[in-house]
Amino acid sequence: MTLHRRGVSREGLLAALAEQLEREYREALWPALTAAGSARERLELALDSLCDVVDGNLELLDALGQAERDVVFHERRRPALTKSVFTEPVQRLLADGVAEGSLAVEDPEETATVLFNLVGHTYRHLRVEHGWSPQRTRAAVLGLALSGVVVR
Repeated sequence: MTLHRRGVSREGLLAALAEQLEREYREALWPALTAAGSARERLELALDSLCDVVDGNLELLDALGQAERDVVFHERRRPALTKSVFTEPVQRLLADGVAEGSLAVEDPEETATVLFNLVGHTYRHLRVEHGWSPQRTRAAVLGLALSGVVVR
């Protein structure tokens, strides 16, 4: 009620939360975009950095319901992809990997949405609901995620 009396709406609160998460995510993934090495190595660094952002916001992300997560992470149109601010860094690394031959991806935009959600949501779930350590969770989640896009 205090927030309402001060003119803070649910929409305003979610917009501020989205801005905070977007900023943290961009800052966390910048090193992966600018690092030396193969696209596969940089993608692994990017997904590991995504886990860092989730760990830093674990309680907050766990407290959000599905409707709130939709506002923060998804486009309004349906069927929706994850907002481009979250997927563009991963999409770029996937496209780089296809160009250099280290990654096999047919649609980098769609695969970026899948990877962002696969890693972010699964990582959060295993950390919160199963009580797994960050190391165990990262090894399991990143191993599976990368095995789906790496050229063998």
